[in-house]
Amino acid sequence: MKNLSQDTAFVVYYYKNNIYSFNALIGALETDPYFDQFAIYFIPKRDELIHSLKDIINKHKLVVIGISFFTTQLWEIYDLITTLKKRYSRKVIYLAGGPHPTGDPLGTLKLGFDIVVVGEGEETIIELLKKIDMGKNFTHIKGIAYLNESNDYFFTGKRNPVKIDDYPPFPVKNAKAGAIEITRGCPYVCYFCQTPYISGVYPRHRSIEVIRKYVQELKNHYGDLSDIRFITPNAFSYGSTDGKTLNLGKLKDLLLNIREIIGNKGRIFFGSFPSEVRPEHVINETLELVLKYANNDNITIGAQSGSQKILDLCHREHSVDDIYNAVNLTIKSNLKINVDFIFGLPEESNEDIDLTIKMMKDLSKKGAKIHAHSFIPLPQTPFEKKSVKSLSEVYKKEIKNLISSGYAFGDWKRQERIALKIARYLKNREIH
Repeated sequence: MKNLSQDTAFVVYYYKNNIYSFNALIGALETDPYFDQFAIYFIPKRDELIHSLKDIINKHKLVVIGISFFTTQLWEIYDLITTLKKRYSRKVIYLAGGPHPTGDPLGTLKLGFDIVVVGEGEETIIELLKKIDMGKNFTHIKGIAYLNESNDYFFTGKRNPVKIDDYPPFPVKNAKAGAIEITRGCPYVCYFCQTPYISGVYPRHRSIEVIRKYVQELKNHYGDLSDIRFITPNAFSYGSTDGKTLNLGKLKDLLLNIREIIGNKGRIFFGSFPSEVRPEHVINETLELVLKYANNDNITIGAQSGSQKILDLCHREHSVDDIYNAVNLTIKSNLKINVDFIFGLPEESNEDIDLTIKMMKDLSKKGAKIHAHSFIPLPQTPFEKKSVKSLSEVYKKEIKNLISSGYAFGDWKRQERIALKIARYLKNREIH
């Protein structure tokens, strides 16, 4: 076999906000022997990426730079890609993927990228890097978007959903241990969320047998003090056929199997970041499983609003009472609870604001902690074109009071600023 490492290199912008995406992609490459000798570089910092590329380009005939990003990172990625292309245009292919490129592939290409991976990337990245390395035409590969020489836009079509059991949750050979994705896909289709539009509405669960394999890898890597975390749109939905009806037997089986591997010294974090839960799934039985098998002292639920009207407009499919019930049961079980709220949601009236403020105060008095967010429109969601306004002074005052009293936290101020820019961009697709 030829020495592939001297031909094509894959440079990954391994930025802290986007490592989960690349863990899955590099894990997928490791399943194909073609990439056993393939040169992969993990570069975590912007300046390091800019300055180290010169040496990498000199070592290889061709370099593919992979960048995954969220819509909130749009301007920093635009600045990065502009800087990179000014310095390095020869022997470099710029490849984008992740939530924003999937939702806005044409806009992403206009930023300066050569190819966009649209949707789940495990199968696409294997085919694409092979074709590029062999010098073959890749324009027929499913799941990509590109501009041809005449600047015409082409999208090759969606792929079928990935069977997540077929691919590792993180790279083993490249030793990038991390959280284990246990479920992909969400049936709830909340109108502000990209997840169901990227991963589909039918839940796909990684089997316990395969999860055990990668828990063992984490124990081999970290030893007896392993921390096991999960990636899932809704932790308590694991094993559910529809993602809505709980499968308590599968949940218990999952946690019991993991505990069997890591023992009492290892730690399981379940129902806390990055594996939050829905409020209606917080019941005595699910809380008991957390208390018996997990080590987190808190869970996180998504409330989003204290107004039933707004919950219904967002297509949340749970009630205000579900939120109160989840908090009451959690506090009663001696677990802490973080409750996500999104301020400035579309169609929100003064009455809806008052209801949300009342709920936040009620919950904080019970012992809950409020996680404050500002509404951000995202591409390929029903709320993509919704207007964004500065938060009302009533909101700002109450949030600040809760934060200063230790009852709330969150990056809502920065989100409010970036949301206004994103709304303008999504209306005219102009980055400037």
